[in-house]
Amino acid sequence: MAEEQTPFADVVAEEGGFSLPDLKWRELVFIGAMRRDGSVYLRDPGRPMPPFRAGELFPEGVRFRAEARGGRVWLRPEPFAGQRV
Repeated sequence: MAEEQTPFADVVAEEGGFSLPDLKWRELVFIGAMRRDGSVYLRDPGRPMPPFRAGELFPEGVRFRAEARGGRVWLRPEPFAGQRV
């Protein structure tokens, strides 16, 4: 019997951020849940975000740097004035 996988269960946490498979990151950008703002990405609160087993990965208003490496996209929150990450 095939094992069912939880959507977005393959998030890998690392110091200062996390990574997702490249295909899943492209899906988030394609559906508009994450949008580019200059050199960073922001969550679009008007678009639905799929559920993540790891919890709230993309809080509203937090900017993320994205770097593709080895079939995954590494994401790191970028703090701005007055924000604690």
